[in-house]
Amino acid sequence: MPLLSILVPLYNEEEFIGPLLQRVLEAPLPEGMDREIVVVDDGSTDGSAEIAEEIARAHPEVIRVIRRPRNQGKGAAIRDAVEQARGELCLIQDADLEYDPREYAHLLKPLIEGNADVVYGSRFIIVCERRVLYL
Repeated sequence: MPLLSILVPLYNEEEFIGPLLQRVLEAPLPEGMDREIVVVDDGSTDGSAEIAEEIARAHPEVIRVIRRPRNQGKGAAIRDAVEQARGELCLIQDADLEYDPREYAHLLKPLIEGNADVVYGSRFIIVCERRVLYL
């Protein structure tokens, strides 16, 4: 079973990063799948990075925190996270609790079954699968 890299771009989410990381740690995954969590702090000016680092110290085998000295945007943070990822699969988890980590297994299913090369989630669509082919 492949390793899942959960990439968390972080910028000024002091209120949410602690609960988010706890939910990501507890999120059910397909049987036998391990996870790593790569948090990239994008120059936060609140206590977000410190909270993430504190939680990472309690889970050093699972969570890594990369700190960027200044804010360069979510895309740059994701690129840094992808470079640090060790997993065969990557999933982007926003730090603001907008997406529910309990949905990981549903998102991963088409990939694990070999029915998709990429899966996109949406907060606007009820849980369902759609397949789009463009040749």
